Amino acid sequence: PETANKYNLPQNNGFDARRDIIASTAAALDYLQVLHNLFGDWHLALAAYNWGENQIARVIERNRARGLPLDFASLALPPETRSYVPRLMAVKRIVAAPSLFRIVLPPVPNQPYFITVTRPATVDISLAARLAGMGVEEFKALNPAHNHPLINATGTMPFVIPAERAEGFSERLD
Repeated sequence: PETANKYNLPQNNGFDARRDIIASTAAALDYLQVLHNLFGDWHLALAAYNWGENQIARVIERNRARGLPLDFASLALPPETRSYVPRLMAVKRIVAAPSLFRIVLPPVPNQPYFITVTRPATVDISLAARLAGMGVEEFKALNPAHNHPLINATGTMPFVIPAERAEGFSERLD
């Protein structure tokens, strides 16, 4: 919650921006940049993202006091964090050059998958899903920040829907 507040991800009974796919992604990228600026290294920034910046700062300070190296590989980290960073780096390498690993990735079109749609003051999620031509579960999967089936006027975040279903959705929703 503290980090969410710091990165403008509000939470209340009806809405949790930490689960909003757009707001949380922007906040995560901002936070990663802050961590990189703090530690000066992407491996340490990713470790801090996983385990916490204070925890990483403590183990770096512990190594510094003992005269030990301060790089990612030299730090005493929990197993989850120790494997988190190399796994992310492996995914990055695979996506960047799949043929080097004899992997064929499915093509991803260079176009938006979803759009955001401003919603009226109050709307029922099942009605919004029906007006978008989607199942309720698919609609909820794209809009997980909404905690209740009836979204009231206090929320300000728009709905996310697949771009292919956007035509006419706003008019039908109004």
